[in-house]
Amino acid sequence: MSNMLKEALASAGVVAAQLADTSRVEALADVLQAEPRQVALTVARGSSDHAASYFAALTMSRLGVPVASIPMSIATLQQAPLRVRGQFGLAFSQSGRSPDLVATMRVLREAGALTASMVNVAGSPLAEAAGNELPLLAGPELSVAATKSYIAMLAMSAQLVAFWQRDAAFLDAVRALPDALERAGTLDWSKAVDELRDVKQMLVIGRGPGLAIAQEAALKLKETSSIQAEAFSSAEVRHGPMELIDRDYPLLVFAPRGPEQAGLVDFARDMQKRGARVLLAAPADVPDATLPLVTAADASLDPIAAILSFYVMAAGLAAARGRNPDEPRFLNKVTETH
Repeated sequence: MSNMLKEALASAGVVAAQLADTSRVEALADVLQAEPRQVALTVARGSSDHAASYFAALTMSRLGVPVASIPMSIATLQQAPLRVRGQFGLAFSQSGRSPDLVATMRVLREAGALTASMVNVAGSPLAEAAGNELPLLAGPELSVAATKSYIAMLAMSAQLVAFWQRDAAFLDAVRALPDALERAGTLDWSKAVDELRDVKQMLVIGRGPGLAIAQEAALKLKETSSIQAEAFSSAEVRHGPMELIDRDYPLLVFAPRGPEQAGLVDFARDMQKRGARVLLAAPADVPDATLPLVTAADASLDPIAAILSFYVMAAGLAAARGRNPDEPRFLNKVTETH
């Protein structure tokens, strides 16, 4: 068994460990609640940026606070005079060591923003720069392909939003996440391995909170199987990328519950009529589903379970393609950008 698969399957335990002590996230949420924020800013790269996308979707839909991703070069290379006093800046990182993340959070904090970091390495330079640390508790991650640390970021995002919103029902749903993850790790996605074993390029489709997992899935397909996979919203793909989709073109469509689901299912059907090879990941009550999805205690949490089912499949797909998912040829675990 690859480290990638072992670590992905450990995600339920990681989230349970987070939920055993929520004092830090509650304290940060109390500060956020005490003073209205006009905007929240996220700072991240790679898988961590996809987690930031999920945080943004939850925060905007549940709290109404607009969320923007900060291009780090604006703060570091261009040294722009950012007017962020009183706003909220949140960094996401596995290692907490990338110089541009650290420098950006220092800039935001010095400019008067309330800053915090979700980071997997306690006491990292990023955690120190941000001031408020939300430990992910994922433990050492040996595979280059991040899995449990990504899921830990999604779960911590849901906790922060639940406490910030003071929504008891949503918080109860978050507390049930470990069970949903346990079930998600057992689903049979072997059909996807069969369908994608020989492909060279494909699209991964999502929308709303599910776009974050489409982005993450596309990255993992690149990293672990060398498939040129690109992620798009089901709405955005109709503005040009759909021209790529012809007969036998492979598509993975994530359609968890929520207001976006109907449009995603309709998109999948349209592409099937065109002759595309569509893998539709959806709950059991969706008639056209080809890959199963677990339903969590709240629809907003379904994407967290969905990405775990994908990770299990991706580890198997890499092996089927003769690759080691733990050691991509040209990647390192810690990426330090400036």
